[in-house]
Amino acid sequence: MLFAIHCVDHPGKVEDRLAHYDAHKAYLASAPVASVISGPLLAGDHETMIGSLFIVEAEHIEDVRAFNSADPFNKAGVWKEINIHPFSMRVDNRAPR
Repeated sequence: MLFAIHCVDHPGKVEDRLAHYDAHKAYLASAPVASVISGPLLAGDHETMIGSLFIVEAEHIEDVRAFNSADPFNKAGVWKEINIHPFSMRVDNRAPR
């Protein structure tokens, strides 16, 4: 099952985000929940990171909640708001790998 995780940062947390970026990337690479696609949400300037968006694959939403709770960004208090929902992919226009 796919799940969407939408996280919005607390205002002024760019420095905290950058301080934990390497730990966050390492966590995503080793986490038991498979990331399908992920990346930062950006402000209107198309540069400033203001949150995170993930599409992950897991059997149960509880696994996704545990995955998100253990993320270094979450542990560091970067995210102000977190929403997790089951996701049904209807269109995937990415080129085949």
